[in-house]
Amino acid sequence: MVCSVSLLEKPELREPVLLEGLPGIGLVANIAVAYLLRKLDAKPFGEIRSSAFQNVAITDGKGSISAPTNSLYYYRGQEGERDIIFLYGNTQALTSHGQYELCGCILDLAESLGSRTIITLGGYRPNREVTAPRLYYAASNPEAAKTAADLGAEVLGGQIFGVAGLLVGLSRLRGLKSFCLLAETPGSYPDKEAARAVLKPIAGILGLKLDLADVTEAIETASVLAPFDFGALSEKPKKETKPGWFI
Repeated sequence: MVCSVSLLEKPELREPVLLEGLPGIGLVANIAVAYLLRKLDAKPFGEIRSSAFQNVAITDGKGSISAPTNSLYYYRGQEGERDIIFLYGNTQALTSHGQYELCGCILDLAESLGSRTIITLGGYRPNREVTAPRLYYAASNPEAAKTAADLGAEVLGGQIFGVAGLLVGLSRLRGLKSFCLLAETPGSYPDKEAARAVLKPIAGILGLKLDLADVTEAIETASVLAPFDFGALSEKPKKETKPGWFI
C-alpha cells in the first residue's frame, strides 16, 4: 500500500469546494479547518491512509492510541452557501513519492465527488517580525489568481512545500481551479491570528457567515495533532537567510 481511501459513504454534493487543513507552519490550516468542522458540524465520511505517513502512534494517557491519518468530512451548504469537502488530518506524507501519491488520491476523490475547485491553506514564515498577518497566494490559473487577489492577498514568489503547494500544482494539470492562501506567522506556536486571517476571506468565498470570535477553541483540537507535525512547529523561530518555509 502506498495510498488507500476508505469511504463510509459517497455523499451527493453540488460542485463542492475541497478545503485542505493538514499540519504545517503554525498549524494555520489545522486550526482554520478544525474551527469550520466544529462550527458547521461537518460529517465524517472517509479516511486516507498512506504507507508514507509517519511510523509512529501517539497515546492519550488513558490507554487509547491514535495513528497518522487524513480524514474526510463534508458539509451541505444552506441557502447561499457552498458545499464543502474538508481534508483534515494529523500528518502529511514523509517522502516525495508519498506526497505525490497522497495528492493524487485527494484529487481523484475530489473529482469523483464533482469538485472543480481546490483551496489549500497554510502559514508563511517571513524573515521579519509578524504583527498583523499579511496574506499571500499562488494559483493554478488566471481565474483562480483573480479570486485570490480579490481577497486582498499578494502574489507569493518562490516554493510552497507539502500538500498545500503540490495540490495546487497538480490540480492545474487536471484543469481545476485552485489556489493556496497563506498567512504570515512566526511558526513557533499554534497561531490563532494567522488562522483567523485566512478564515475571514475563505468564509466569504464559501458563503459562510461567521464572527470568528471563538477561533481559539479550535486550537485545542489542533494542539492534539501537533505530535505528528513534522517540523512545522519549533521551540523558537529559526533565523533564515532564504524565504521562509511554508505549507
